Amino acid sequence: MRPPVLLVVAKAPVTGRVKTRLGRDVGMERAAGLAAAALLDTLAVCVAAYGLGRCHLALDGDLTQAEHAHRLLDATAGWAVHEQRGDDFGTRLVNAHEDAASASGAPVVQVGMDTPHLDAATLVEAGSRLTGRDEAVIGPAADGGWWLLGVAGPHLLRHLAQVPMSKSDTGVLTRAALARAGARVSEVETLRDVDEVGDAETVAAAAPHSRFTRAYLQVPR
Repeated sequence: MRPPVLLVVAKAPVTGRVKTRLGRDVGMERAAGLAAAALLDTLAVCVAAYGLGRCHLALDGDLTQAEHAHRLLDATAGWAVHEQRGDDFGTRLVNAHEDAASASGAPVVQVGMDTPHLDAATLVEAGSRLTGRDEAVIGPAADGGWWLLGVAGPHLLRHLAQVPMSKSDTGVLTRAALARAGARVSEVETLRDVDEVGDAETVAAAAPHSRFTRAYLQVPR
C-alpha cells in the first residue's frame, strides 16, 4: 500500500451558507468566521500530519467569497483541490474519496471542517491502520455521526451514498455499510462536532490555543 493521503471535505465559509444552527445564536457572519477559523485549524493540522504533497481538499463553494478569504487561500496553496460532485452529501463524499484516490493511488483518510480540536497524532494513527486492501477506520462523533473516515480504497464506499447523513445513527449505519462492502473496520477517538453553541463552548475549552478558540472568545456573550 502507498502512504495514505489526507482529504478534507469542506464548504467555503460564506455567511449564511455554513453553521446556520450556530448562526441562529451568534449571528450568521460570526458563525461563518468561526467556520473559517475551524477550517484553518484543520488545514494546518492536516499539513503537519501528512505533509503538503499528500493533502487534498474537496470544496463546495468559492473561497474568494468566504470569511477570511485571503488566509484560506494562502492556507490551501499547494493543496490538490477538487470540486465536490453530486446532488447529496453522501454522493459527494464518495466522489471526493474517488477523486483523491484516483489522483494519488493511495488510501484516503478523510475529515470535515467541524473538529478544529483534532490532532496530528490521531490522523497519523488512522492512516497507519490502512495497511491492507479491505481496511477501514472511523472516528466516531459524540452526536452519533463520525468525524473521520479512512478507507484503503473507494471500493469500500460503494454503500455509503445510501447512508443518511447528519443523523443520530449515521455512525452505526456507516459502519454497517463499510462491513457490507467487505471492510474490516477499526476506530480512533471520539470527538465532538461543532454544530451549536454548546459544542463551540466544549471545543473551545478543549483547544485553548486554536484559531477557533481565539475567534470564539471574541463572540459577545
